[in-house]
Amino acid sequence: VQKFRVREMELSFTQGRWNYERWGGYDYMSASNAKPPGVELWAVLDAPADEIETAWRNLTHALSGLFCASINFLESTTSYAFPNWSFKPDRTHNLRYGALPREAVCTENLTPWLKLLPCRDKAGIAEIMDRQSIYRGFYHSQRLYISSSEFDLGAKRGESGTFLEQTLTLVLQPSMPSAHFSEKIMQPSWSIGSLFGKQITGRCVLAKSSNVFLELEGDLVKKLESVAADIQISSHDGTLSEQSWRNPVFELSSMPDGILRGFGISKRGVASKLRSVVYKFSVKNSTLSIPLNVGMTWKQPIIWNSCQAPFHSSRFLMGSGNARGSLAISLESTLSTKKHLTSSCCAIMGSNQHDNTAELMIFQIVPWYVKVYFHTLQVYIDGHLMPVSDIVKRISVSPSVDRVTPGLMEILLVLPHNSTSAALILDFDK
Repeated sequence: VQKFRVREMELSFTQGRWNYERWGGYDYMSASNAKPPGVELWAVLDAPADEIETAWRNLTHALSGLFCASINFLESTTSYAFPNWSFKPDRTHNLRYGALPREAVCTENLTPWLKLLPCRDKAGIAEIMDRQSIYRGFYHSQRLYISSSEFDLGAKRGESGTFLEQTLTLVLQPSMPSAHFSEKIMQPSWSIGSLFGKQITGRCVLAKSSNVFLELEGDLVKKLESVAADIQISSHDGTLSEQSWRNPVFELSSMPDGILRGFGISKRGVASKLRSVVYKFSVKNSTLSIPLNVGMTWKQPIIWNSCQAPFHSSRFLMGSGNARGSLAISLESTLSTKKHLTSSCCAIMGSNQHDNTAELMIFQIVPWYVKVYFHTLQVYIDGHLMPVSDIVKRISVSPSVDRVTPGLMEILLVLPHNSTSAALILDFDK
């Protein structure tokens, strides 16, 4: 951090593709930790303008050696871009962004990541990180975020330092129960031991606190509370009570140390009207003889939906052959934008609640050998061609240069309240 003057940096290794339709796309976990496949790196470097490229090059080589990956391929100017404003405002200064979507992810990348933990994978929650369980899942992403205030001249004495955050996001499949053809399929029960083959036998001695949190999504909580009068698991105000961990629908493996209500507004600005319920389990009381094995046993089949993002996006090529054609970016509403703005699931904090419009940011990088003609941009709303100035609120483009830099497009769209689909089309050739 000090050698390359890194003010802020995020590095992720991801295997698999996040399924926004099944696993949600508008909660804090998916919004913050769902990453694209392969390697993604961005960094804000506090260095003079004439030293930025050298600092970025040296940083990629250092990370490549630390994490046993091909991050050094991002040293070439053909492999990274210079975003202008699609990131947060405080990240636009000396920002560099690069990605290697075809980079294979394996245990050689995970081991250095675990070594950064105070107790590695020898104690605490990290001791359940069984390699086979992690890599046979549907999705896994390890993320490393660093923020440093050592180069902030305005920081007071004693307040400067480096912040390190590590996140491991997994999507695992519990064993499905067998059922006859006429029977309803029960959602699978699970436990930490059944998912990872290990249990938590104690906390890391260097950790100030160590907890396991189990969250019930807002839609699931709503379904449970709707039948609270019948199964008698609610309190006087109609919310889940302290005894809700053991009820006719499901039962947790042990009594939680606390029950919390979910966040009203996440760090990404997403407001949830259906607040989730979070069960807290402390690791400090677990031992080798009494390990912590959080689990859930279902007693009745129940169906609920993860909070969906207002739009699902896809990208594809149009035309015949690969030499020339059109690049299309399609946006399909999960419901209608108007319904989502007043949905019981989520609300769009960045939207204009007065005229019910929704703002969407598109960040697109194309290789240097693809020539995108940005002046051919066409915008379709519900299949109808619209004036670009009516939909595009802000746009920034950097055309690709042969063997020098990739092309970059940043677009801020403002969609009408009743729109259900949108499409952007640009011509290109190679």
